Amino acid sequence: MKFNHIGIPTEKRFEGEVYIPHLKMTVSDHKASPFGIQWMRFDADADYPDLVKTVPHAAFEVDDLSAALKGQTVIIAPNSPSAGLTVAFIESAGAPVELMQYDTKA
Repeated sequence: MKFNHIGIPTEKRFEGEVYIPHLKMTVSDHKASPFGIQWMRFDADADYPDLVKTVPHAAFEVDDLSAALKGQTVIIAPNSPSAGLTVAFIESAGAPVELMQYDTKA
């Protein structure tokens, strides 16, 4: 695993907002931060666990998402927020963790 970013939920607007309609959320570009900080704001009707909507998460890149999910408590099933990327969220030690797999062909 390789650290990618930290996602911090907020209800406030933030600089560099990018709305992702199919996910019903607004994010900042974590690559624009030298420390991988990503702000996240969810639409009122976004169907995500409260844990993800209220607690910061650490995100890690993995080579094989399916293998990384084995034996874990999955709280958001694998999905694709953007082309060439598949993510899923697990709960670990009471906190959300995002696992990310980039498509090497993209």
